[in-house]
Amino acid sequence: MEITPTGFTDLYILKPKVFNDSRGFFMESYNDLTLQKLGIHFNFCQDNQSFSKKGVLRGLHFQKDPHAQTKLIRTLEGNILDVVVDLRKDQPTFKKVFSIELSNNNNLQLLVPKGFAHAFVVLSETASVLYKCDAHYDKSSEGGIRFDDPELNIDWGIPNDQLILSEKDVKLPLLKNLDFLF
Repeated sequence: MEITPTGFTDLYILKPKVFNDSRGFFMESYNDLTLQKLGIHFNFCQDNQSFSKKGVLRGLHFQKDPHAQTKLIRTLEGNILDVVVDLRKDQPTFKKVFSIELSNNNNLQLLVPKGFAHAFVVLSETASVLYKCDAHYDKSSEGGIRFDDPELNIDWGIPNDQLILSEKDVKLPLLKNLDFLF
């Protein structure tokens, strides 16, 4: 497993070793002992999977304390633009955006610590996304930020008028109106 820092505290890009042969490929996508040897310690307790078509944007979501979640995100099929916003007031990257393309071709994963809002948009015709969480989902702890917040100015790689969002995500507040930050 190769780990690349992002310039954001505890936000890492993970690249597993992929073994290809005439049958296809094999990779170990997660191994807690490997990560622990690299100084990364999380106990994941929940896996979530989504399937979406091109233009679907899910997010920007987070869970408030005490149910905040660290996530390990990967794409099983297709391409997504994965986007996070640092909501940790004590960090120099507070309110900064990080984005990366994750796909079944590059096999990259993004380890997102507690304190970030997370979203992704599907760039391919369809995509299946799997992510591990280190805390269980708690509806009363839901939080989020509008995808088109002018303060964040996120380039989703798809024009905003072609994005497909849930009714809930369209109604999320702007960052300046959040009642909760980490």
